[in-house]
Amino acid sequence: MATRNVIVSAAMTEKPWKRYTGGDAKGFVDEMRLVAMKLHTRQQAQEGEMEAKAPEEQRVEEWEPTLDGYLKFLVDIKVVYDTLEQIIERPYFPSLLRDIECMGCGADGEFRNTGLERSEKLAKDLKWFEEKGYGVPEASSPGVAYAKYLKQLSEKDPQAFICHFYNIYFANTAGGRIIAKKVAEKILDSRELEFYKWDGELSQLLQNVRDKLNKVAENWSREEKNRCLGETEISFKFYREI
Repeated sequence: MATRNVIVSAAMTEKPWKRYTGGDAKGFVDEMRLVAMKLHTRQQAQEGEMEAKAPEEQRVEEWEPTLDGYLKFLVDIKVVYDTLEQIIERPYFPSLLRDIECMGCGADGEFRNTGLERSEKLAKDLKWFEEKGYGVPEASSPGVAYAKYLKQLSEKDPQAFICHFYNIYFANTAGGRIIAKKVAEKILDSRELEFYKWDGELSQLLQNVRDKLNKVAENWSREEKNRCLGETEISFKFYREI
């Protein structure tokens, strides 16, 4: 579907040219970003865009959003964020937190309260739509399916889970804001949603999480890192369906 292609093309791309200039990856987060960029470029080529472009230069202007479609997206992505944040909060989150504790980082709060959390922000947005008289739909199968998959990964493969943690949060801070601006202009009378607002300096919030992810991955074997990187395409697939 054309709308979904545009969302993925913009929303799943962190700005690599801001931090990576070539050569070997500088920490595991750079590895995740590079794998995402390669996959993104391949998808563009398959869609007839042979040259990778910055998010600001991609085909966002061709996307004509509808209110019903955007509400569906917000509801489904909220299910994903709700699940992701519940997993991080639960006290029995498995071996990933044990890894952190063993490194002396302290398990409590390492990936909690990062400032990137979106569930409460999305709840405010959906409440605003309801108060304005818009019909907010129930979550559909793409959002529910992704949430279920995240739960399964968190219990059996925390390294793979981290790939989704990275892609879900970092996507929203880059291309997601471009999408938000287009939506606001076309169907929301330029209203900025809470979903695209962060408390504090966003660049610093992102850097804090990068540092934590890099530190955790220092203790991973090459096999564990590759397993994490291998989830990138699955993450793209789920996001595309939403």
